[in-house]
Order: sequence, then C-alpha cells, then structure tokens
Amino acid sequence: MDDRKNVVEAFLNNEESDRVVTAFWHHFVSFHNHYNGDVKEIYDEILTKQKKYIDEVKPDLLKIMSDGFFGHPSVCSKVITTLDELREVKSVGANHDWINRQVEYVKEVADYAGDDVYKYYNIFSPLQYIRLRFEEYDEDFKKFTGLFKEDKNVMVQAAKNIAEDIKVLVKRLFEETSIDGIYYSVQCVQDKSFTKEVHKELVEPLDLEVLNYINTFTDNVMLHICGYAKYTNNLEWYADYPVKVFNWAIYSENISLAEGKKIFKGKPVLGGFDNAPGSILYEANEDELKKEIYRILDETGTKGVALGADCTISEDIKPERLEFIRKTAAEYKNI
Repeated sequence: MDDRKNVVEAFLNNEESDRVVTAFWHHFVSFHNHYNGDVKEIYDEILTKQKKYIDEVKPDLLKIMSDGFFGHPSVCSKVITTLDELREVKSVGANHDWINRQVEYVKEVADYAGDDVYKYYNIFSPLQYIRLRFEEYDEDFKKFTGLFKEDKNVMVQAAKNIAEDIKVLVKRLFEETSIDGIYYSVQCVQDKSFTKEVHKELVEPLDLEVLNYINTFTDNVMLHICGYAKYTNNLEWYADYPVKVFNWAIYSENISLAEGKKIFKGKPVLGGFDNAPGSILYEANEDELKKEIYRILDETGTKGVALGADCTISEDIKPERLEFIRKTAAEYKNI
C-alpha cells in the first residue's frame, strides 16, 4: 500500500495527491452496550473488534470508535426525567474510570495501529452526551428538547459540567496516547424554536468550549454534523467552527459533497455515500458502485475530498468492498 500518511496529509492540507482518501467505520456492539464500557466482557469485545477492523481494512485514516463510552457517568447513574435530576449532572473529576478507561483503550488501539496511519478518537459535544443517553439508551425522544425548553440554564449548566471532564479526557489523550486528532460530533437541537440566534446563544458556546480547547493541542479536528432519518441540521451554522474537515449526512440534509464544500468555504470534506440500509454502498454491483464513485468525484473534484459515508456503516459490510472503493478511487486519479 502507498504511504497512507502522505495521502491523508495532502487531503487535510486541501492539496491534490496520488489518490483519493477513503474512510469508513462502524460500531462494534449494540446501542445499549455503547454505554457499558465498564463491563469487562463488553470492553474486551470492543477492543478485539477494533483491532480486527484495523487488520482487515487497513484504513487510510483510523477513527477509533468510542463504543462503550457514550454515556457520561453523571447522566448514566439513573434515569433522568426531571430538571431537579438534571441539576445533579456534575463533573466526575480527573481520576474517574470513565476517563481512565478511555485513555487506556485509546492508547492500546493507537499503539496497535502504529505510526503510519492518522488516528482520530471519537468525542461528542457536551450536549450530545446528554441527548444520546436520553434517546439511544432511554429510548425517550422528547425528553432532551423538553427539558432544554423547560429551563435552558439547567441544561446548559449540565453540559458545562460534562465539558470539564471532556477537556480532562482530551488533555490526557494527547499527553498519554499517540492519536493525531479528534473526530467531534455535534448536532442542532431538533426543535424549530432553536433558531440560529438560539443556537449561537446556547449551543455554539458549548461546542466551542471543547473545540477551542482541543485546538490548544492540535488543529487536526474533523467535525461530524450528525444527521440521520428525520434528524437534520443547518450546515451554515457550523461553517466558521475551528475545524479542518467537515462530515455531514448528505442524504438526510440533501446537500451534496460539492455543495457542502462551498458552504464550508472550500475546506476539506469527507463523505459522499448514504449509510442507510438498501443504499448503493451496500446493494450496488461493482459496475454501479464504480459509476457512483466517479459521479461523486466528477461533481466534487479530488482536492480536499475524501470518500466516506454519512455516518457509521453496517458492521456486515465486507472489507473487500471497502477495498474496492479505495482502488476505484485510486483508479479515478489515473484515468
């Protein structure tokens, strides 16, 4: 394989390279087990599968999945249903196992991956740690926006408390592991009353508190603007966030890679494929898949462009299919 780091560096620097970067990832355990990294069997399963993925896919750039650590302990200690319970969400402190175990996990995976690949760790914005727990684990899809609207100050303070622990985690990751960057996941509040003005007042400062701190260690940040199904975002609200690469749900937002690159002022972009079941990524034959790859690159160009998906892909996808995408993208550069 060619020098993956050189190819990725060209992408990150918005330069042309010998081939187009491809980057895909998937979860390793069920949604509920995204919150159970403290269980040894689940932790071991995630670690084993992450290493297997590295061996089989040999990714151009590695996004180390944070499966097992989606849940901030203060949000997970009990099912939160009221503002009073939300007020109890506090920082857990620098020596908590939620931080220690993530550092241990990332260090082992990053060392295993080696120095010839860029390595990113997945971190959520402070509000996302709350929203995901409410929706993915509690399966309550009204609670997050309901409590936020009931008292914005309580929600913001809870998120600020979580941000303190995220910053501790970030510091330790860059001091104790060999990661190169952060893949940072954000989302607009899914309620029409949260206008651009409200977003800038309440959400953006929380996003930036952590982003600006990450930038004291590295500017190598990929922003994932999380959209899927009916969850959509206003991409323009993120155009000035201090990140190097943008990734969003092209098919949920109905904004192509080429259109997004314009919105994000020409910065590098990653994506192009729908990750939903039944989409071209999974179902197309090789001729159809090649045609789609060429279509995306014809439309978007190859400078500062990496092929990937709207979000995580199915664990069932064969490594050989991902390798076909990589080889086809390389062939595109040489036609």
